[in-house]
Amino acid sequence: MPRFRVPEITVERLSIYLRALKKFPEEKVLSSQELAELVGTTDAQVRKDITYFGEFGIPGQGYHVGKLKEEITHILALDREWELALVGVGKLGTALLAYPGFKKKEFRIRAIFDNDPKKIGIRIEGLIVRSVEKISETLSRYGIKIGIITTPAEAAQDVADRLVRGGVKGILNFAPVRIIVPEKVKLKNVDLSMELETLSYFLSEGTSTGSHNF
Repeated sequence: MPRFRVPEITVERLSIYLRALKKFPEEKVLSSQELAELVGTTDAQVRKDITYFGEFGIPGQGYHVGKLKEEITHILALDREWELALVGVGKLGTALLAYPGFKKKEFRIRAIFDNDPKKIGIRIEGLIVRSVEKISETLSRYGIKIGIITTPAEAAQDVADRLVRGGVKGILNFAPVRIIVPEKVKLKNVDLSMELETLSYFLSEGTSTGSHNF
């Protein structure tokens, strides 16, 4: 792995490359131009992104699909299983529990939590809802390193604090509020309202000016 800091957008593109590569047989060879066209970028960008981590191409030909899939899988640490904890089993949390992506071998929701007494103790998607009071204790016991927050805004910071005390190293926050975590914890915010508001702006601009590239 590189000793220097890799841009986050590069890591995000690696995930996109991996999805594209999975459509092809292991023995196929793809040029950087072909891979770029598949994901909507340039061949120069593909080469730059991949060379952050090493030289995986075949000179004069491109990338062996099987080899590049293996390398990207390792880079993204998808060659191991990550256990997750989800806090907040309202409509969004319940929908995420049913999401097939959290049933793959790379990611598995191991524990779910809520503060509603009516939900604590019931079973959802095969998991028993635990009290938020048990977050730190449960995460420490199972060694869970990733937490997902789908609570109302007012509860998010307290939940984040509990997740951090439990030993998580990464948090995916769906709550519509910014939360504060220690520098050692990686935080990703998913604000659906903000994304829609951004879309509405660009669509409005496109309507008023005739066109807008985004």
